[in-house]
Amino acid sequence: MEEKKEETNKQSEPAPKAQAAQAPGSLRALLGEKVGMTQIFTSEGARRAVTIVRAGPCAVVRVKSADGKDGYSAVVLGFGRAPKRLDKPTTGQFAACGHLPTRYLREFRVADAKGFEPGQIVDVNGRFAPGDYVDVQGTSKGKGFAGVMKRHGFGGLPAGHGASDKERSPGSLAARRSVGRVLPGQRMAGHMGVDTVTVQKLEILGIDAEKNLIYLSGPVPGAKGSLVAVRETFKALKRRIVKPKVKRVRKDKMGNIIVETPKRKKK
Repeated sequence: MEEKKEETNKQSEPAPKAQAAQAPGSLRALLGEKVGMTQIFTSEGARRAVTIVRAGPCAVVRVKSADGKDGYSAVVLGFGRAPKRLDKPTTGQFAACGHLPTRYLREFRVADAKGFEPGQIVDVNGRFAPGDYVDVQGTSKGKGFAGVMKRHGFGGLPAGHGASDKERSPGSLAARRSVGRVLPGQRMAGHMGVDTVTVQKLEILGIDAEKNLIYLSGPVPGAKGSLVAVRETFKALKRRIVKPKVKRVRKDKMGNIIVETPKRKKK
């Protein structure tokens, strides 16, 4: 009887799923989650402030090609745990690619969409390396309703000469009588934050491929747990170039070589 129970249990267990294929390395972009900031010490002994981003693994949900109806080449990546309810178009995309629904969907342009297929996985391993420069895009923290001094950096008005309660006011809004209105684009008080901010050319100081962590030099927009997009920088220099240190000969004003004598230790 026990042997029969074991056989029935083995039959009821689902078969292991095959691992999804990796997407081509030409797509140097990932979606991730901002973990927070810390500090590390480089091999040269310098202390650097870093932002930790948990990047990927992302799923290729859709592939757009220039030959198709889209007219351009792009790859749609999905990241995060999906909410309970999804609309029918989004559900249909995941049903077509054969992947579980995700919370976020972002599109990245590529030069050529050949080799990309729905259902592939995009992760950190082999896509980025320490020393690479990346652009990071996120949503800034919301500050609520803010005045012009906090929002735009105004200096404020004088506190003396009878100017009561006018220290933080914006001052004059317009100087054109013929127009008779405030022109669009005038810097005024209003909602601050919750803007799409891109920080360009951040250096990757380290990568933990097992935990899908990227250590970026400097701050990244957004709060902890917010979505960020990491991709190869658009700047000309894509990777940090380490220049070898050259020992220079020190000379005085007359051109004589200065010989450095070792300092004597005090007894």
